[in-house]
Formats: sequence, C-alpha cells, structure tokens
Amino acid sequence: MNVVCVDTNCVIAYLAGDAAEDTDFLDKLLERRAVALAPVVIAELLSDPALPLKAARLIESLPQLALGDDYWQRAGKLRANLARRGYSARLAETLIAQSCLDHKVPLLTRDKGFQRFNKVAGLKLL
Repeated sequence: MNVVCVDTNCVIAYLAGDAAEDTDFLDKLLERRAVALAPVVIAELLSDPALPLKAARLIESLPQLALGDDYWQRAGKLRANLARRGYSARLAETLIAQSCLDHKVPLLTRDKGFQRFNKVAGLKLL
C-alpha cells in the first residue's frame, strides 16, 4: 500500500489527540509520508474557523488527490448508482469516495456510511 486517503473524521480525531486504532494508524502513515487527502477533505478541515495554525499547516502540507477529467460526471453517476440500489449518500461522501476510486487508494475512515461505496463500487476501506 503506497498511499492512503484519510477522511475528515479521522484527521479531526487525530488533531484532537484521540487515542484510537485509526489515529495510531494515521500517525504511522504520516511518519511514512503515505497520506493523501481528497480535495473535499481539505476544504472541510480548513473550514473550521478555530483550526490551529499548526494543524492548518499540516493539512496544507499533505499531498492532494488530483481531480481527473470527468471527475464530476463520475461522481454524479456514482451517487445515482447508489440511489438506484436504495442507498442515500451525502455529496461530500460521494466526492471523497470518487477521489479514492479514481486513484485506486483505500480510505481510512470512522464513517460507516462509506460501507455502501464498498458494496456498490468496491471502495477499499481501512
């Protein structure tokens, strides 16, 4: 595994000092420089007006999963595919999932809602 995309909830827990399996794993990934963030995760994290400067610098220093051609169309079709199968998905979740799928990277998340992307589209979850 070269790079892992990390969801907003894990980064927030890590920055808050939450000691858990996922945050310990994130710490190891950061040491190995094996973390990348989806653009929407960066936007969500930097949207916090109380975000400490040190945390903002860390977030801004991490590689970003680039959006490829037709990304928005694929994301829309992915969300429609979930809806056809009876699943609802928030737009931000869909955009994160599509970024991971496009780059063939797993997602480290605490959000059980991503299970539907695993079932429907094969998103690898950690």
